[in-house]
Amino acid sequence: MPDVTRLLSAAVAGEPQAAAELLPLVYEELRKLAAARMAAERADHTLNPTALVHEAFLRLVGGDKPQNWDGRGHFFAAAAKAMRRILVESARRRRRQVHGGGLRRVDWLDDDEAAVAPTDDDELLLLDDSLTRLAAARPQAAQLVQLRFFSGLTIEDAAPVVGLSPRTARRLWVFARAWLRRDMERSVDG
Repeated sequence: MPDVTRLLSAAVAGEPQAAAELLPLVYEELRKLAAARMAAERADHTLNPTALVHEAFLRLVGGDKPQNWDGRGHFFAAAAKAMRRILVESARRRRRQVHGGGLRRVDWLDDDEAAVAPTDDDELLLLDDSLTRLAAARPQAAQLVQLRFFSGLTIEDAAPVVGLSPRTARRLWVFARAWLRRDMERSVDG
């Protein structure tokens, strides 16, 4: 997709037409990622996949800070991160309105093949905090988790984006899940 890379560069350079041409090229893939992510959200969520795609796209190419993209993989990794931030911000807003709620054990981390972030607002916020701590210690592991949970990518699809072989990415995935489980349980236990 050389057109995507060229259009990303042009959009960052401030060419308004480039962003308009870019959206149709990446929209379907972003929509699939958002739909997969939104399928795991609460049924009464105020966002839908289309709104999530549009908000993420605006943050990626419509912001005040110019970003340089190293190609399609970098763009989609940034899209996953933007979707994560949007969903976390939404959960924080709902949490402020509702206040409280008991935290539970993070069983959704136990399944080796599952790569769907929690649907509960408190658990999503707990994951976000733990993922931030993991990123400080092991950035590559945090990026892999982010791609799997928030973009729904498989190990095989996420590995090249992170710059790893699938086999190494699988080992890092096992490590990251264990690290997050331990960190989140510590946070819950106080």
